[in-house]
Amino acid sequence: MTPQDASRRMRELCSLAPVVPVLVIDDISHARPLAAALVAGGLPVLEVTLRTPVALQAIREMALVPGAVVGAGTVLGARDVAAARAAGARFAVSPGATPALLAACEAEDMPILPGAATASEVMTLLDRGYDMAKFFPADAIGGAPALRALGGPLPQMAFCPTGGIGADTAAEYLALPNVICVGGSWIAPKGLVHRKDWRAIQSLAQAAKDLQPAGK
Repeated sequence: MTPQDASRRMRELCSLAPVVPVLVIDDISHARPLAAALVAGGLPVLEVTLRTPVALQAIREMALVPGAVVGAGTVLGARDVAAARAAGARFAVSPGATPALLAACEAEDMPILPGAATASEVMTLLDRGYDMAKFFPADAIGGAPALRALGGPLPQMAFCPTGGIGADTAAEYLALPNVICVGGSWIAPKGLVHRKDWRAIQSLAQAAKDLQPAGK
């Protein structure tokens, strides 16, 4: 997969809903009902972070839910790429980007949302052919004003900002012309997941799906 094909595919996926839930699954029994609640709420693109022992199994389970488009987050190297692909992940997300990681995704035909936090990192990705990136950690590195500033000299890069974004700030990011969607964990908070309150999570997903950013 070429960088251009990867970016095109990621733009398509990121355009399916304004929010991509970022999920940390520590109990495999939660995987399928959580995915079903999020999809029913209108958020089909799901990022399962590779931070727990059951993450890969969770990807397998969630991929069985009709309508779910499941990817792997916190993908750091070739081993993670191969494992995510074997588990059925349809895309990868990384907090940053290295030449080795990008090469592994290209070799595995795995679309990736690579992380970038600075103008130099954005320019490096553009030089390789990527024009869709994750802006991370968004809130800690200046939030929407920083991302707006990057859009001035580098308008060709589109972003999915992630990190510290909540229901109260998502629309501010989504209003930016260089933002396609945002990533966030507020849609599936640990408390609701552990209580298995799938109805409440579906309601949060519905509210996120209906976000109406200004100017678009």
